[in-house]
Amino acid sequence: MSECAHVADLPRPEPEPLGETCPECLAAGTHPVQLRLCLTCGHVGCCDSSPLRHATGHFRATGHPVMRSFEPGESWRWCFEDGSIV
Repeated sequence: MSECAHVADLPRPEPEPLGETCPECLAAGTHPVQLRLCLTCGHVGCCDSSPLRHATGHFRATGHPVMRSFEPGESWRWCFEDGSIV
């Protein structure tokens, strides 16, 4: 695990989740495999194992670089910019 430059720019405390699940999956009628929380704005999106990969899509649309797992018992974070766990 490394500390990337993007972590220092994250809001503290981390943003409140904007929902309980991936809103794009709900709208599309698909089921998210794993959930991710954007640590810039609180968007909840599905992981890359889900059919539509909404967490990655959120990063591409917004440039928000760091997310964390939104699964119970998990707290790891991922930086899309650096491509690493942070």
